[in-house]
Amino acid sequence: MHRIAATETDRRARPPAGASPRHRRPGTRRPGTKPRATRSRRGIAAILAAVLIATLPNVAGPAAWAADYPSWDDVEQAKSDTKAGKEAVSEIKSLIGQLEDNVAVTRAEAERRTDELFEAQQAYDEATRRAAEIQAQADESAAEAAEAEQNAGQVAAQLYRSGGTDLSVNLLLEGASETGAQALLSKLGNMEKMVERTSGIYEEATQAQNNAASLADQAEVARGEQEKLRKAAEEALQRAIAAQQKAEAALAESEKQKIRLEEQLKFLQSAEKKTVAQYEEGERKRKEEEERRRKEEERRRQEALENGGPAAVATSGWALPASGGITGDYGPREVICENGYCSAPFHYATDIGTGCWAPIFAANSGTVEFAGWSGSYGNFVKVNHGGGISTGYAHIVDGGILVGPGQWVGAGQQIAWTGTTGASTGCHLHFEVYEGWDRIDPVSFMAARGVFIG
Repeated sequence: MHRIAATETDRRARPPAGASPRHRRPGTRRPGTKPRATRSRRGIAAILAAVLIATLPNVAGPAAWAADYPSWDDVEQAKSDTKAGKEAVSEIKSLIGQLEDNVAVTRAEAERRTDELFEAQQAYDEATRRAAEIQAQADESAAEAAEAEQNAGQVAAQLYRSGGTDLSVNLLLEGASETGAQALLSKLGNMEKMVERTSGIYEEATQAQNNAASLADQAEVARGEQEKLRKAAEEALQRAIAAQQKAEAALAESEKQKIRLEEQLKFLQSAEKKTVAQYEEGERKRKEEEERRRKEEERRRQEALENGGPAAVATSGWALPASGGITGDYGPREVICENGYCSAPFHYATDIGTGCWAPIFAANSGTVEFAGWSGSYGNFVKVNHGGGISTGYAHIVDGGILVGPGQWVGAGQQIAWTGTTGASTGCHLHFEVYEGWDRIDPVSFMAARGVFIG
């Protein structure tokens, strides 16, 4: 139930897992006049090499080769020459394709890393459950061993009291009468049975102690494995964050460069005899109109948010993450498979039936640790509140994440809109509470802080 969504474009669309870059068209000469052809070919080769380098791990992103893009001077000169203009159009289309390829590659890597994170969390959860089971068995066995030891001690005390008188003395006191001899034989028989019973109780006590010790050792091993998996999950989280930051950087570079490249492409393909200055003036006016519309849409959206207001915050500092009834409890459940993902057999969350596009609020103030695509979670936000406590919000609608990694959010602040992405059968909020890496029951946790879900 994996990509960090800092922009609307990234949140609206993600490539399928394992998406491979499309075939790269061969580069052509840089737009310009014929005398610059040799230098242009070298420039294109440098750009292609830089694109390949940019897709490799641990290498700086696309910004490193931004200076190699064609300038407006190149484009204007190319338009004055039919052949150079065609070559410039081909080159710019190739550059746009390479930008898109780089975004696809980094997104695929980010999704792979977030899938690894989800698997690491699942492995940790299973190890935690197993360690708890073994520890419970060890505790039960230890209690049984203690009881068996106590029983053995009581029988030993009783045997001591029964056999404390010397048998030869009993024979003298009771005489050689037939009745006394029979009584003595009966006592000896009872003592023999008691000895046999004592021996059996001691064997049971020893076995119980050995079993308890063995289970205690197994519990210690399970806790050690749990700790290893906790560290693995933390490392997976850091890798996922790094991969998604690289994907964000590639996307930002792509969007920045594509705007100019597409404008240059439109200029080259335009039949009008405009100068660059005239074209740029027209584009400036068009952009101003787009910006005006964008600001108006943002104003309306912000107004809608303010009219709804933040969630009420309890005196404890905690707030209800969403309004609606409980549609899924914390605990075991059937596996759900939707949208190409399957959930775990244990539901580590509380589902709140909100309907679609309902506001999601931060349950407390804290720092956004993760914001983006997360496998079966769909679009997911995780907020770290400090003190080892974090909260998670899953199945957010595409384009519905309103915060980014590293951002500080206040208790009750809207952070997203509900949806049904990932392994989800309908619009709702999948709400999780983390204590360290352990996901605990959100209902009881929130109730203890004066906030009642559902």
